[in-house]
Amino acid sequence: MRAAEVLIVGAGPAGATAAINLAPFRSVVLVDRRATIAPRIGESLLPAARRLLVDMGLWEKFVSEGHQPWHGKRAVWGSSEPRETDFLRDPDGHGWHLDRARFEQWLCMIASNRGACLLRPASMVKLKHDGSRWSARVKTDEGLLEITADVVLDAGGRTAPTARKLGVRAQANDNLVCVWISGYDRANASRGLTYVEAVKDGWWYTAPIPGNRRVLAFHTDADLLPLSGLGPGRDMLFECAGAIKELSELLAGVGFTPDSKSNFAIANSTILEPCAGDNWLAVGDAAISFDPLSSQGLLNALFTGLAAAEATERHLKGDLLSLSSYAQIIRGIGDSYQRNLAFNYTSEARWTEAPFWQRRHRQYGAASD
Repeated sequence: MRAAEVLIVGAGPAGATAAINLAPFRSVVLVDRRATIAPRIGESLLPAARRLLVDMGLWEKFVSEGHQPWHGKRAVWGSSEPRETDFLRDPDGHGWHLDRARFEQWLCMIASNRGACLLRPASMVKLKHDGSRWSARVKTDEGLLEITADVVLDAGGRTAPTARKLGVRAQANDNLVCVWISGYDRANASRGLTYVEAVKDGWWYTAPIPGNRRVLAFHTDADLLPLSGLGPGRDMLFECAGAIKELSELLAGVGFTPDSKSNFAIANSTILEPCAGDNWLAVGDAAISFDPLSSQGLLNALFTGLAAAEATERHLKGDLLSLSSYAQIIRGIGDSYQRNLAFNYTSEARWTEAPFWQRRHRQYGAASD
């Protein structure tokens, strides 16, 4: 039996950030089902993250990690002519292309150094609340462990596994999925730009990442994936990219050479309603997940991890409104995000009769007016 004040389920960026901010003051157990960090496509961190890292006392350590600068975006969107935007006028400076696995490991290390107990691989098999405290049964390599806690944080990703055990399910806005590969990039540090290109059945994305590497991804709806030539079991992403003029020229220019098989990920927008309740709350993708077009996923993980930690600390001190106030913050983020996403998708009007774009114009048309 292990007693804690806070149990965090999920040690990704959101869960680890919450632990980093709670562990110096509270007893925290951080549980993650993964023995190692799985490959992920999300690697772009917006400039606004600088303020969060400063607030958490992590800025200088983050800079020393040597992640690659992200200076802006080049896009073929709404027109056949490429356009570039940059962060030159952003008060927070440039963003970053991260080595995602190393970034997650770094956050977990800091959480442990600040006093959090990290259990991995460990999966929660039972969770109940007796009216005053939570009781969780966790399966580890060494057997079953009983953990009691005052507050539980669901940081288990877009499926929100802990909330599901409580009967709360995230609502999905669409069926967006992503197929991606990674590989060598000989010109990795040349410009620090992400690249996005809209096509009839969805949109492409590529960006450099540290270590002379690059990711390449295609986004579409799950039911449209076979129409793109990228159906289940077909490892043809690089070949399909070769048919896209601007994209193929970029990849050829940097000497991109894939060295992995295609990976598949769910990429749709979701929101958990409610994302907080009696002595529990959700953070990161478990609370609200973003379409990758927004580049907000990692920033949201850091922000909600910090906000959830602050709400939990106030709650443990007797503030009866702190968790509901946190939920209201998440709703506000969701409303703003939906307006911005609507503007971006409806600004592409070259294929309004194609199913992918027709669905988005139908869904977001009114919101963009």
